[in-house]
Amino acid sequence: MTQKGITLKDVAAAANVSRATAARALNSYGYVGDGTALRVLEAAERLGYRANLVAQALRSGQLPIVGFIPGDIQNPFFARIAHDIEAELRRHRHNLLIASSEENVEQEKELLESLRSLSIRGFILAPTSATDSQHIVQLAREGTPVVLIDRVVKEVHCDSVIVDNEGGAREAVDYLVANGHERIGLLRDESRIFTAQERFAGYQNSLVSHGIALDPWLVSVSRSTVEHAIEATIRLFSRRDRPTALFTVDSLMTQGALLGLRSMGLSIPHDVSLVGFDDFNLATFTDPQITVVAQPTSEIGPVAAKMLLDRLAGKKLAPRHTRFPTRLIVRGSVSQLHGR
Repeated sequence: MTQKGITLKDVAAAANVSRATAARALNSYGYVGDGTALRVLEAAERLGYRANLVAQALRSGQLPIVGFIPGDIQNPFFARIAHDIEAELRRHRHNLLIASSEENVEQEKELLESLRSLSIRGFILAPTSATDSQHIVQLAREGTPVVLIDRVVKEVHCDSVIVDNEGGAREAVDYLVANGHERIGLLRDESRIFTAQERFAGYQNSLVSHGIALDPWLVSVSRSTVEHAIEATIRLFSRRDRPTALFTVDSLMTQGALLGLRSMGLSIPHDVSLVGFDDFNLATFTDPQITVVAQPTSEIGPVAAKMLLDRLAGKKLAPRHTRFPTRLIVRGSVSQLHGR
């Protein structure tokens, strides 16, 4: 009978050999003397040892598995991309393993190290930090196929798929200014993230182009969660000279802003105009519907997957960089300031 919990270490101890020798004997690779090999096999049979064939295949790189490390899989943006990557990979008989960094660079490093120990064949990654990236640089230098999505790291020479974050943010703020707004609040996430830097730059560049001075008091920093965005919104709009409009940098923050403004009794767009970066399902179920900067989310995952599959197939190409344009979808959440 097979005994549960018997490991390679137990077999090696029973045969009085090292784990490495036991592994060679059981898996028929490398040199092991006939007598030693027989002793290992007899010990394995006596203990009821059964090798974990899946683990062996993972370590040897025989299973076609790709790793995807998004910033936060709870974010609808990353959830949709994960779905599309998996669908594209499945068409090519590859599987997807997903592990979220939760926007924590140390967790990102640990995940990459753990997945590399399983000989994951390649990675699609949304880097948590634009500066703390040596672990990704090293990964690419070692020849591991890597595709970056949503965010890029300057020092990493690999394929990437992003959108025009700066241009999309600039268009959103331009639209608010065109409707008479100058005191435009910004709800953003931490500056170490590439997308946060780009969208903040778009916000600043639009203000500068219209001769509007940047007011640091109008910028509220929050973690990219609905709960934190609610708090940040309430802080921002509790000021005496509050903004007349608000630009949020992702869909979770937009949802948090909606709830925060509602809790304060502020009406959209009568009291506050609102534009969010990234479309989301609830944006068309609110009253009024929310004006957004839409990303081509459905295109990002398949393009990234195809890039990685090319690398896994051994194609020698210069790093490819795809930057999709964004699109401003005007709905009902912005009013003209002079019309109030």
